[in-house]
Amino acid sequence: MICWNGMSSSKDSVLLRIEDVEFSRTASGAEKPTSSEVRPTADDSVHPLRGSFLRLYGCLFVAYLCSATNGFDANTFGGLSAIDTFISYFGITPDNQGLVAALYVVGNVAGCFFAGPCADRYGRRFGMAVGSVICIVGAIMQTAARNLGTLMGGRFILGLGAVVVQTAGPAYVVEMAYPKYRGVLTGAYQACFFLGTIVSTWLEYGLNFVAGTPQWTWRLPLAVQALPSVLVLIFVWFIPETPRWYIGQGRADEAKAILTKYHGDGDPNSPVVALELEEVQEVISADASDKRWWDFRELFNSRSARYRTYLITCIAFFGQWDLPPTSYYFPLMAKTAGITSERTQLLLNALQTPIMMAAALSGLRWQDRLGRRKLLITSSIGMSICVAVITACTAQQAGRPVVGGVGIAFVYVFLVVFAFAWTPAQSLYPTEVLAYNTRAKGLASMNLLVNVASVFNTYVPPVAITRASWRFYIFYILWDALGALVIYLTFVETKGRDLEDRSHIRGRQSEEDQSAAAH
Repeated sequence: MICWNGMSSSKDSVLLRIEDVEFSRTASGAEKPTSSEVRPTADDSVHPLRGSFLRLYGCLFVAYLCSATNGFDANTFGGLSAIDTFISYFGITPDNQGLVAALYVVGNVAGCFFAGPCADRYGRRFGMAVGSVICIVGAIMQTAARNLGTLMGGRFILGLGAVVVQTAGPAYVVEMAYPKYRGVLTGAYQACFFLGTIVSTWLEYGLNFVAGTPQWTWRLPLAVQALPSVLVLIFVWFIPETPRWYIGQGRADEAKAILTKYHGDGDPNSPVVALELEEVQEVISADASDKRWWDFRELFNSRSARYRTYLITCIAFFGQWDLPPTSYYFPLMAKTAGITSERTQLLLNALQTPIMMAAALSGLRWQDRLGRRKLLITSSIGMSICVAVITACTAQQAGRPVVGGVGIAFVYVFLVVFAFAWTPAQSLYPTEVLAYNTRAKGLASMNLLVNVASVFNTYVPPVAITRASWRFYIFYILWDALGALVIYLTFVETKGRDLEDRSHIRGRQSEEDQSAAAH
């Protein structure tokens, strides 16, 4: 386990502490076979396109739309910030642009406090539905806004709903996914963020060709932000609740029925279903802290719990402070690099989304082949190198359009490197390391941390880039390099572990202490 009382004097001693993290044994001390060890024989004949899996993918896609909800906002506002009529109508300036953008994040922070309890108490489906209703209200306010105050209020409410769906959505996916394909299916959740960004950025680019840029050309993108929420609200009632939530409510028969239908291909005697059900029942308690909306102690009340919280904290901050959010500020970054055409800025902003989605989808299979930890380390190193090139080019681009173009090109290289590893891992790794009884609250807490980081990364860049230009990027060079080091020294690999198996991460020293106490 990680030593919190001081820094280790050498890499070896740090690694020794990380190796102390292990997955627990049975009370007798013997290793209990997990489904990751027993299931391979059964999995050999499982085809990913069989009928029950196709129905499962349909259920998961409803949850994926929760990720698209966040994607719609991210690039919608970034594109609109390059449209002069939008900026002038609401009186947006470099001094208040960061605040307007950050209000979505502030809404996220406010919603974090009830997002987890909502998904725990009433179910993952309910959390997705409630969050979608709130998002629709926020989108309507933004679309109908006649002044800056209403626009800002709509952004706050939209952020409030987004964090609710962003908590319930990934929890639903990881708990419903078939174990053999959990890495790919859960990683695809974050990749679907780009469904929203692709639609919003290309819509804005296309509307830019309308002569005179009338109001409807920027009100329409604001309205379209409600699209994924409307779809979730329609279809969420046709998908099942997760079997793990049913077990947590003491409804084992319903849990078995869901596992049989979607994992056992309709066979109630399926060995995979029997094994999954047994593991889930052993781990999930019907009277645990997830039933107490106010109880967040299990995120901190043991060494293993603190370690998990530490891991999701790292994912939150290193995943956010990698570069100024290009979805919001790509046009501004392009302008800094010497590209002043509004249409070109919108085109560059639109191009980043399909490129990132292709990279994220390409990286899904490698999460299981190479492991989460190796990919995150490699990606962070690559990101640091890319930001260094971007910084150098931005510093030297004055009067040299080719140099500025190289800088923008490396923004795209950065986005590919980031999306290949970090995009899938941002939803996959936290859901894997969190135990069921703390998963929704843990994800809500991570969303809180993500948004605390985003407040800085949303509010500061427009002012800092305008005033400090390329010098501001130096922070990100150092931060990305630090991320690679921290992951190398302190992260545990989750590849090949069962979801319930991960629920028992704890230190060997804890077991020794318990053994000594028992004697």
